[in-house]
Amino acid sequence: MAGWLCACGLFRMLTSLFIPALIASVTVSLLLFVVLLGIRLWIGQKKKASVHLGKDGKEQKVVAFFHPYCNAGGGGERVLWCALRALQIRYKDAKYVVYTGDKDVSGEEILNGAVGRFNIKLSYPVEFVFLKKRYLVEERLYPHFTLLGQSLGSILLGWEALVKCVPDIYIDSMGYAFTLPLFKYLGGCGVGCYVHYPTISTDMLSVVRDHDTRFNNAAFISTNPVLSRLKLIYYVLFALIYGWVGSCSDIVMVNSTWTFNHVLELWKCSDCISIVYPPCDVQTFLSIELEPKKERAEHSVVSIGQFRPEKDHKLQIRAFSTLLAKKTPEERANLKLILIGGCRNKQDELRVTDLKKLSTDLGVPVEFKVNIPFEELKKHLSEATIGLHTMWNEHFGIGVVECMAAGTVILAHNSGGPKLDIVVPYEGHETGFLADSEESYASAMDRILAMSEDQRLQIRQNARRSVSRFSDQEFEVSFIAATEQLFT
Repeated sequence: MAGWLCACGLFRMLTSLFIPALIASVTVSLLLFVVLLGIRLWIGQKKKASVHLGKDGKEQKVVAFFHPYCNAGGGGERVLWCALRALQIRYKDAKYVVYTGDKDVSGEEILNGAVGRFNIKLSYPVEFVFLKKRYLVEERLYPHFTLLGQSLGSILLGWEALVKCVPDIYIDSMGYAFTLPLFKYLGGCGVGCYVHYPTISTDMLSVVRDHDTRFNNAAFISTNPVLSRLKLIYYVLFALIYGWVGSCSDIVMVNSTWTFNHVLELWKCSDCISIVYPPCDVQTFLSIELEPKKERAEHSVVSIGQFRPEKDHKLQIRAFSTLLAKKTPEERANLKLILIGGCRNKQDELRVTDLKKLSTDLGVPVEFKVNIPFEELKKHLSEATIGLHTMWNEHFGIGVVECMAAGTVILAHNSGGPKLDIVVPYEGHETGFLADSEESYASAMDRILAMSEDQRLQIRQNARRSVSRFSDQEFEVSFIAATEQLFT
């Protein structure tokens, strides 16, 4: 009897707590709904107030790209400019906007940079909306919980963009998936995205689960079971949220088979996802004459890629050092490593400084070419023997394609896009080489240098024939087809 009375008392207590909690939850939900509805109506009024009419007198559709680093000069920026060029040709009457945080330069300078670096000139004007809060997505601001911090920061940056210009169509072309629900549900926009690299992937979960030390999994975490478990929980929860925000997109474009597999698994978007290979300026590089070169003693190894940590330039320098250790003094004097890439910010510039120090400490002759003009890039590739790439799980690898089109013998990382999409046999013939460690890179470089010019020429020819599927023209056709439903 006493137990029954105790149970009844407990039930009454829980009931008395449940009802107030339910009322509080419903009240908070209603208040949140009212606030969001008010914001949606306010945004709608701003949109109506900024309506533009085209030459035909009809309302002009506003198409906005979210690309905070549009002046960075990397492969992602090439996608942006080619996408804009394609849409301007297909939908001439639309107004095109780019949200950017490059407020230290003018719109004219940005467009001139696109011409100088990528040889891309747009047919019609573009309006730049300069954002003041780009620092909110800088990784330096979040030494811990970087993924979460940058993602939350992107929401605030996206809000600044939305308030300044409310588009009809919003396309995230840089991977800030957390902005998608903001523009879809508060902005009432048709939403699309081009995913270069998922913010989190199952591979990243595996790195933490397997206690593997990498640039995004420090040794003090990978060697500590408790910290590894906590980080794994954090990653799993983040992946669930990332999957939801990504699923808000009306259309999803990804740049490779590797990215497709990861995004499909996380976003569950099989009905609206497509692979759109990024545009590589293969035609310009194909203009470089591909002829048997006389047997020569001097050889350059050239790397193309922004100076970001994941590009793993340190591996390139160490592998080149290992190669030099196998050579005689005379042979070493005829070998040089050239690292070509763009710097987005001070952190990238400091990274270059660290790489210079590493090369000095190892006694490796390295030439650094930072933010160089397109013609200079083309010249270095035309003279190079080997094109080098070392990023683990590179989402695609535009630099890899450019090296192949230019006629270098490519040596890329045995993972991601290079492994699945690019450095694959063409009509049964070899198109390049893959490696995954300091020693295997050094051995592969040694093997390539030991080949005759005719042997290298055969591989270079096979590689060139294989890259036509990554041309600007192929990208533009695929991009227009994928985004068509946003314009209907």
